[in-house]
Amino acid sequence: MKLLSVIVPCYNEEENVSYFYEELLKQETALQEREIGLELIYVDDGSVDHTVAEVRKLHEKDKRVRLVSFSRNFGKEAGIYAGLQKASGDYVVLMDADLQDPPALLPRMLYYLEEEGYDSVATRRVTRKGEPMIRSFFARRFYRLMKHISHTEIVDGARDYRLMKRCVVDAILSMKEYNRFTKGIFGWVGFRTKWLEYENIERTKGETKWNFWKLFLYSLDGILAFSTMPLAFVSVIGLIFCLLAFILILFTIVRTAIFGDPTSGWPSLVCIISLISGVQLLCLGIVGQYLSKMYMEVKNRPIYLVKEEL
Repeated sequence: MKLLSVIVPCYNEEENVSYFYEELLKQETALQEREIGLELIYVDDGSVDHTVAEVRKLHEKDKRVRLVSFSRNFGKEAGIYAGLQKASGDYVVLMDADLQDPPALLPRMLYYLEEEGYDSVATRRVTRKGEPMIRSFFARRFYRLMKHISHTEIVDGARDYRLMKRCVVDAILSMKEYNRFTKGIFGWVGFRTKWLEYENIERTKGETKWNFWKLFLYSLDGILAFSTMPLAFVSVIGLIFCLLAFILILFTIVRTAIFGDPTSGWPSLVCIISLISGVQLLCLGIVGQYLSKMYMEVKNRPIYLVKEEL
């Protein structure tokens, strides 16, 4: 009998823990027909509510429910990595506790793995119903940007909801980088992937932990992790401004030689200096972001620390 490991990263999801468990068990009959067992791994990312207590209750009545609780909040990427490390199944699936990733898709996903020979089955939203318009707009711009500046495939609307064979999981775990962007890692490791499309499903209970600022920083991590194009952009900008400076120097020399009026035009000079200074700071900031990522990598700190494990 094969085993399916369901990984559920949680942060302040006490309202959804039991509800998710009940919805998942509705697919148990379909799993048994395929002779597939089940283990459910809740990864608590330093929740400050009663998420851990709710998981303990489930563990007491069903030993297939496991808990990995962090010592503090390390972020969803760390939660995903920890779940993949702890999973022992032949098949592994990542799902959100808020049921925006419908468990009803699992039988269909397993069909593609077992019957059609795919290595992983990924999901993507074809609509963003329920999301703020400005958030949807910038999300689409981010995916379009990544398509042009990165060689790694990152699909528009892709979710973390993904069913994988053990070979794919092992490949992901071999990438031990501290600064993780899982959507990019999925694309980088490759393997034969089937994409399933479905309409956006709103949270059942609770509120999302992702605001616009957190999503912006997350997208910035993705750009820095899977593209060096910003560094090339900095180099091009530097070359352009060097050429402009050379032209301005020649212009100033010729103008002074002809008109003999070196003091006029200081307002335009101030504007030019301000513009160049701003561009220099922007370029330094981009380079600094890459250096900061390198700094965190060479520290070789653990991606997460476990406080409790059931």
